[in-house]
Amino acid sequence: MVLAAAGGVARSASVKDVAAAAGVSMGTVSNVLNRPERVSAGTRAKVQQAMRELGFVRNESARQLRVGRSRVLAYVMLDASNPFFTDVARGVEDIAEESDLSVFLCNSDQRGKRERSYLTRLEGQRVQGVLITPVDPEDPFFDGLAQRGTPVVIVDRARSGDLHCSVAVDDVLGGRLAAEHLLDLGHERIAFVGGPERIGQVRDRRDGARDALAAAGHAREDLVIVRTDALSVAEGRGAGARIAGMSRRVRPTAAVCANDLLALGLLQECVTLGIRVPDDLAIVGYDDIDFAAAATVPLTSVRQPRRELGRTAAELLIDEATNPDHQHQRVLFTPELVARATTRQR
Repeated sequence: MVLAAAGGVARSASVKDVAAAAGVSMGTVSNVLNRPERVSAGTRAKVQQAMRELGFVRNESARQLRVGRSRVLAYVMLDASNPFFTDVARGVEDIAEESDLSVFLCNSDQRGKRERSYLTRLEGQRVQGVLITPVDPEDPFFDGLAQRGTPVVIVDRARSGDLHCSVAVDDVLGGRLAAEHLLDLGHERIAFVGGPERIGQVRDRRDGARDALAAAGHAREDLVIVRTDALSVAEGRGAGARIAGMSRRVRPTAAVCANDLLALGLLQECVTLGIRVPDDLAIVGYDDIDFAAAATVPLTSVRQPRRELGRTAAELLIDEATNPDHQHQRVLFTPELVARATTRQR
């Protein structure tokens, strides 16, 4: 039913309209909305019937103003084009749905200025809390948010200090697993493809690969570093062209990539240039996104529990927002190597 205001302008049904239609007080309607256990089943049914007939939609914004905090979580992801982060977001949504909360998804696009702009707006909208995969995990801006009352959980990053929960994966171990797998297959000239190095995961995965070489009796410096400007398919293709241009004497026979997008780009360039995978170049990715198993040559990858990262982070955030006895936690997941056709016994 459409109601008309003065001047014939259509308006939404209000609590007052519902109360009049149901023959009850506005307080009773408020109880049906907020404390239904206080209202008898018969009266509750009358009010709900009036709501349906009038097409009543609850004004959630007004309710949030009264309680001082919205029923919204926000996830500021690093790169929406990377399926890893959308899988993390799905885990966040799982928990939000179970808790009757909504989720704002924001994409910083790896830009610190854009990230801060989102955080400022989210704080102004009084979201229940913010999950973030930050450009710089040590940015003191996050401390200010927490101190002003907006809980912040760091996702897929580690951070010093004790003002925030964090959920991450042991990336040093992941890099080591990838390189150990290639060493076990007999490779000695191994490359690490990834960058920029300001990203902590890139450094950790590279260091893990170097640790594996050192443990196997090689010099840590023997790891061939092929730097990229981003963690993208295009950058992976560029890395493939550079590797193909190396002389056979120094060209690596295997590569550990900082993520699956780089690995898939590297694989594409190998196919284009006639470099056989894994015979001429074995490739290991990182993240184990869905596209890894579906590639033309299925990609060996280090698996991260992407959805579980999001679920755990959201649980910690909700607990911090609602539990006065909340204790900050640093959760560290263990990665797992999944071997497929881009590596095999030599």
